[in-house]
Amino acid sequence: MRDFGYERATGAEQAVATMLAEPDAVFLGAGTNLVDHLKLGIAAPGLLVDVSRLPFDDIVERQDGGVRVGATVRNADLAAHPIVRARYPMLSAALLAGASPQLRNLATTAGNLLQRTRCPYFQDVTTPCNKRTPGSGCSAIGGYDRDQAVLGASEQCIATHPSDMAVAMTALDATVRVLGADGEREIPLIDLHRLPGNEPERDTVLAHGDLITAVDLPALDLAARSTYRKVRDRASYAFALVSVAAALDLADGLVRDCRIAFGGVAHKPWRAHAAEAALRGRPATEASFADAAEAELAAARPQQHNAFKIPLARKVLVATLRDLTEQGAR
Repeated sequence: MRDFGYERATGAEQAVATMLAEPDAVFLGAGTNLVDHLKLGIAAPGLLVDVSRLPFDDIVERQDGGVRVGATVRNADLAAHPIVRARYPMLSAALLAGASPQLRNLATTAGNLLQRTRCPYFQDVTTPCNKRTPGSGCSAIGGYDRDQAVLGASEQCIATHPSDMAVAMTALDATVRVLGADGEREIPLIDLHRLPGNEPERDTVLAHGDLITAVDLPALDLAARSTYRKVRDRASYAFALVSVAAALDLADGLVRDCRIAFGGVAHKPWRAHAAEAALRGRPATEASFADAAEAELAAARPQQHNAFKIPLARKVLVATLRDLTEQGAR
């Protein structure tokens, strides 16, 4: 592990200024992902800027009915918050499906969004990886690809994004608040993460020095009837093979509106716009749900060992929407 400096930020502006002055500096929140990368040799920053004690640990109800979640709010606290459980149950469920209780007690909102892929080749510095070393090649293509992407991948990278929370927030049309060199700005969460394209080393659209300060959840009535379903290899502390965050608004047996996002299938949380469009105005039946899944997954391109993710994603979406429909009927 490379020697590095450490500085505790006393304010958000000072943290950004410190980062901008040091090209090889990185922010340190809880460190649940970064510390692993330091040990593995994936990351070798010259300076850690500790932002864990900045005053961004509140969950605040906004005047417009939405909720602002501070960047340093712990995952466990966000999952247990009464407003989140009542108005955004898919978000609470997604958080509780992630990691272990010990990690949820430590991990932060911003850190969860910015965690990096768990692709085994990215984590193994002895193998080529375009995400870790641009231009070196993608060992997952033609290698062990069972956990890799089936949507939105490129010839440069087929890794998947690991966050559960980000999938739910993407379905909820969340907005990320960022402080950077040019002041504050807002980024729709759906636009925060990038598909790999020819620059798989860039996970997000953030620039060096950009600091996430909060995430805004909009007032969204249909989110009260929502859930998150995660399929994985074991019951706990495992990343999604496929996951679905979904919300339904039903009227007279028809889907009046919906929100759907997939996890475990792409380089970023995958908002299922085609499935949503196929569902609106249709009967809330398994046939409609299956058609919506087919519309979204038509663009899927599997690798040698992960074609199972396509029928799995179809079945998970249909089962999730069926459960939400039955909840509404009770």
